[in-house]
Amino acid sequence: MQKSREVRTAMPPAALAAAGSLWMASASNAPLWRELHALGLLQAPGGWLLALSLAGMVASLLFALVSLLAWPRLLKPALALLLLASGGAGYFMWTYHVVIDSGMASSALQTDWHEALGLLTPALAGALVLGALVPAAVLWRLPVRHRPWPRQAARNLAAAGAGLLLFAALLVASFQPLASTMRNHKHLRYLLNPLNTLYAAGQLGFGKTQAKGGLLPVGRDAQLAASAQRPPLLVLVVGETGRSGNFGINGYARDTTPELAKAGVASFRNAWSCGTHTAASVPCMFSPLGREGFLARDRDSENLLDVLQHAGLAVLWIDNQPGGCKGVCDRVPNAKTSSLRDPVACAGGECHDEILLSGIDARIAQLPPERRARGVVLVLHPMGSHGPDYAQRSPRTFKRFLPECTSAHLPDCSAEQLRNAYDNTIAYTDHVLGSAIAWLRSRSGDFDGALLYVADHGESLGENNLYLHGLPYALAPDVQKHVPWITWLSPAFEQRNGVAMDCLHARAGTRITHDNLFHSVLGLLQVQTAAYRRALDAYADCGVH
Repeated sequence: MQKSREVRTAMPPAALAAAGSLWMASASNAPLWRELHALGLLQAPGGWLLALSLAGMVASLLFALVSLLAWPRLLKPALALLLLASGGAGYFMWTYHVVIDSGMASSALQTDWHEALGLLTPALAGALVLGALVPAAVLWRLPVRHRPWPRQAARNLAAAGAGLLLFAALLVASFQPLASTMRNHKHLRYLLNPLNTLYAAGQLGFGKTQAKGGLLPVGRDAQLAASAQRPPLLVLVVGETGRSGNFGINGYARDTTPELAKAGVASFRNAWSCGTHTAASVPCMFSPLGREGFLARDRDSENLLDVLQHAGLAVLWIDNQPGGCKGVCDRVPNAKTSSLRDPVACAGGECHDEILLSGIDARIAQLPPERRARGVVLVLHPMGSHGPDYAQRSPRTFKRFLPECTSAHLPDCSAEQLRNAYDNTIAYTDHVLGSAIAWLRSRSGDFDGALLYVADHGESLGENNLYLHGLPYALAPDVQKHVPWITWLSPAFEQRNGVAMDCLHARAGTRITHDNLFHSVLGLLQVQTAAYRRALDAYADCGVH
């Protein structure tokens, strides 16, 4: 009797699909409604009709998708996964004012558990419980009546068709205000939750977000210019999340870089990144293609590190960044500091960036001697200023600016606390770079030393209510793209290739981008290859190479 009553009261799969779709289109899109209000669109005549049309279009597309999955043992798990995805995405968009695109999705997929732990906050747990788990549990408990498969297939197709027809009707009815809104505020399309996540995932899986095919060779003709001097030793630091404007040597009001200033480094104050997140910027900045060519490529190619190896140099990538080198170091010797258990640098579980210099002489000694004799390039990839847990990036002795933000839920902190925490990471980066320069000086009997520090991207610290990084490049504010580019050359290195530090100081305002890095490093190291372009060498006008 009880079972027959449940059968009679069980709902059709389409009803469950509609309920889940309406919830995601409405509650899970709180960041979209907030942004429409902030832009003044909800207050405008017809604003609420526009919002209702958007919600209806999102719901109808979700309903069409879920209807195709409305099968026993598939419908409820699919809805639960969609609710979880929309709840998580909604939280991050609401909290950090980020948007979801293929770049953000790629970064999320490449995040390891150390980075993920920094994002796990009570606020995230609460958002997932209320926004995803509770509605998923409610929907899971509702009885559903499925038909025999031929009839169910017909019903699923009919429901999906109805959803698409409703979407088309709403689109036609609201086309004029919708087209104007999306044309003037392009970032809104990245807030349509969870359609933005599904689209980004589709781009990663099937779109042209990664070039396919074998690697194109680059610089196979590379060779070093003849020299009777000591071999070069270049330390190339790929800074993580560095804001050019927060470096004291770039005119920042706070003295966040005393060691670099004392070392007499040169700083290009008008340098710009290739992307707004590591997964985009790092492969791009080491590529010979430049930003436009890299984005338009059909196949991946060898990169700067490959060319340096072709020239016979010893190359070593050392990583203190859990996300790794994004494929750049796959064909050169590389090491991770996670294998080290330094009781001081790694006392809290995560190793601070000084660990990059630990045992560095022994690492060099393990490189092939015939390559060491020609020169060494060490690429250091630090944690730098990686957020949102900025307070974890600097040791206690480098907390110069207090009080600092100690929460990963950045809206909990005042603007001053957030700036203090971030500036402490820059002050610590200054110390790490200063220590690297001191180490280079200690090796002056064996090598002609140089250091180049270039950040992969910048960061938003609450300006215009934006946090972290990763916005689509065209929409991202300058603070996510304006990066530090710092150079130190020993006197012997200056003499070696004719690049004068005084000239670099005088050219501090020259605009350069990540497009220049490939050619600038080749020029500094006097690597001769047809792949080199003097016009893109940031140092060429200050030397004879």
